[in-house]
Amino acid sequence: MTSGAAILSKSGYTLPVASAPIGAYVAAVRAGNLVYTSGQLPLVQGMIERPGKVGRDVSVTDASRAAETCTLNALAAIDALVGLDAVVRVVKVVGFVASADDFTGQPAVINGASKLLVNVFGDAGAHARSAVGVAELPLNAPVEVELVVEVA
Repeated sequence: MTSGAAILSKSGYTLPVASAPIGAYVAAVRAGNLVYTSGQLPLVQGMIERPGKVGRDVSVTDASRAAETCTLNALAAIDALVGLDAVVRVVKVVGFVASADDFTGQPAVINGASKLLVNVFGDAGAHARSAVGVAELPLNAPVEVELVVEVA
């Protein structure tokens, strides 16, 4: 059986080291056969990748890449808790997009997360999803992603 890290690598991604939470919470929690991640920001070496509001400071393309980074950070949190090899399927993705006043392309931004999960997990990566526009996100992040996955 191929390891989760190997699957990521084969798909062209590198699993980062799980980031420490920036508040009074944990990065991921297991409840039965589900793992819920806290919202993950596009942190790279402790810094927000592409800060600002989408549609004003950040392009849809850059925000979609930031959503990929958020998703990799969420997978790192899952890996630290139960190991990626335990993931049976991705159940739900919730994406928050810090949006300029007239920006309505939130689904295109969160596609970065969705496409990564399908690339990595195949059919088991297909999931239910919400893409929500918000006024602000922590640390001026353009996007935040949380996952719910089923584990063995």
